[in-house]
Amino acid sequence: MSEVIDRAGSDLLPEDREVEELAGALDRAIAAVELLDGAPRAAADALRAGLDDVHRAMLVHVVRSLKADERGRELLFELVDDPRVRMVLLMHGLIRPDPLTAAREALDAVRPQLQSHGGDVSLDRIEDGVAYVRLSGACNGCSMSAVTMRNGVEQALKERVPGVLGVEVLPNEPGPALIGLSEIGLRTVGPQPGWADAGPIGDFALGEVSQRDLTADDGSRQDAVVVNLAGQLAAYINSCPHLGNSLDDAEIDVVAGTLTCQWHGFCFDALSGECQTLPGAQLRQLPLRVEDGRVLIRVAG
Repeated sequence: MSEVIDRAGSDLLPEDREVEELAGALDRAIAAVELLDGAPRAAADALRAGLDDVHRAMLVHVVRSLKADERGRELLFELVDDPRVRMVLLMHGLIRPDPLTAAREALDAVRPQLQSHGGDVSLDRIEDGVAYVRLSGACNGCSMSAVTMRNGVEQALKERVPGVLGVEVLPNEPGPALIGLSEIGLRTVGPQPGWADAGPIGDFALGEVSQRDLTADDGSRQDAVVVNLAGQLAAYINSCPHLGNSLDDAEIDVVAGTLTCQWHGFCFDALSGECQTLPGAQLRQLPLRVEDGRVLIRVAG
């Protein structure tokens, strides 16, 4: 039996076939079916539905079996990193689409309309079913057209992003969570509750991860890590979403722009926290700003 499996694996799915080629072939086949009418169309639809049911039943069994064993779970995470495996699992609804990517795609769809009226929108984060966005330009006004545009953003996110139940518009201050070191100016403002001093900016070396035990002005505390990738800083709660282990010794790949957990190899975008190993398992980012040469981070509520 193993010989049959090995031969089938090499003959039917060569390793050199890229996911774009496979997806393109599938799209062309589906488009051809759409051109059929009557009995041929019904037969083709029935065949496709039957194959989908068989494949999904098999995949559900395989995924459940792998998740039931510790080593199996590690193998499953490695397999999901392959774009071909991820594509099939997404097709059958066995893994969740990355909510941050889905949200950005939803905003990209409405952005041309916003920009045609002098406005724009950016995504801050998704947390507990709420998408936090920032509006700029005309969108940040109070006219009826601005209200209409805000409603359009909310509708797009609710319809296109699974799990998003509401949208909250954030004020345009403080600035973004990512700070370019070359763009830092000096600002002096009074203490703000919830923000902690993480130290002088010179303490955060290029291409390194720095752990910080933060204590905010209001007494709240947070274990955090700060990533410095090519002069941009990003702060995260010090917990890998896989098993909650610390990221103190995570590795930065400055070429790929990734952050890899040292425990089980989960890989994340270093500046957005989006997981590249298992969609939906994102790092929780903390707002960050720089004042008078010191890095300030807002402790999570």
